[in-house]
Amino acid sequence: MVMSTGGFASTHVLSEIQPRIAGMILRGLPTNRQEETFSYLSHELQQQLREALQYPAESAGAIMEPQAWTLMEDLTVEQAVSSVRAAPRSSLFYLYVTNRNRQLVGVLNTRELLLASPHSQIADLVHRNVISVPVMMDREKVADLMRERGFLALPVVSDEGRLLGLVTHEQVLDAVEEEAFEDLQRTVGAGADETADSPVRLVVMRRLPWLMVNLATTFIASAIVASFESVIAKVSALAVLLPIVAGQAGNSGAQSLAVLLRSLALEELAPGGTARVLRKELLAGVVNGLVIAIFTAGGVYFWTGSIALPLVIGGSMWLSLILAPLMGAAIPVLLQRGGLDPAQSSTIFLTTFTEIIGFGLFLGLAALFIQYLI
Repeated sequence: MVMSTGGFASTHVLSEIQPRIAGMILRGLPTNRQEETFSYLSHELQQQLREALQYPAESAGAIMEPQAWTLMEDLTVEQAVSSVRAAPRSSLFYLYVTNRNRQLVGVLNTRELLLASPHSQIADLVHRNVISVPVMMDREKVADLMRERGFLALPVVSDEGRLLGLVTHEQVLDAVEEEAFEDLQRTVGAGADETADSPVRLVVMRRLPWLMVNLATTFIASAIVASFESVIAKVSALAVLLPIVAGQAGNSGAQSLAVLLRSLALEELAPGGTARVLRKELLAGVVNGLVIAIFTAGGVYFWTGSIALPLVIGGSMWLSLILAPLMGAAIPVLLQRGGLDPAQSSTIFLTTFTEIIGFGLFLGLAALFIQYLI
């Protein structure tokens, strides 16, 4: 933490590390602490960090390294080779070429540069169809582009085409890892920006609304159970078996949900592929549900000696395990089509649905065949 009494020592550390890392540290501080820290930094470093902080946390600008090494397009081959030899090794990914206005004009092939005449102009060797990313591009899209192209680094440019920095493979991996954990937290209703050290106020603000939603949906499931109170009173074994049906449905739906979230995150779901996925989940639910239903019915038969009760729980289990994976696949797709984050509290919605169908089917069938259960 940066404090006035220890400001010099703390900011000395910031000046020694990469500007990108320093920007990430400052982004986690309150505004007043950021300004206090800036007062100890050099003007040049202040400018770099202020520029980094102006970009959204999930943009290419926030994860780029602003100190991008480049060649000027008016150099000769001999001058360019000398410049490359003098450059820091850690900054050499590709030989990007800019003009006097720092606008990205292309990239050089190292082999072509070394084989060219020393007095030739590198402008004649530049490949001008260089791939770059806008500074405001979402970091997930940057990661997708880097994975698709197999690049070690990507240049980040402004709206005017000025080279602002580089996003390297390492930075993209860090960003993807952070994005994955954020999505994991969103699925259960926690804030994406929460950490173990987050203040209580932030934790309450991020979690309480979804806890209230979960409470409301739990009342719905409880109301369904309450509506069958007379049936449960007649057959007490139903109360013991209720969690089995709901639990299996919840697990089955969660498996489907996890696969769909991965497919959406990695853009593996082709246009028009939703119907195919739903058919696959339906068929898998039919098979898995039938196997689980048979084993469940057998266990209940050996426990109770009844014929009707195993048939009721087996039938409800089978139907639940058909519907639950369908809902697990449908929830993230519906959220995405509604313009929402597919991961946002999807587990809460899925849990509610699986409890409702599990309780409803089991107790509904029990009520239908109550004369055979007593």
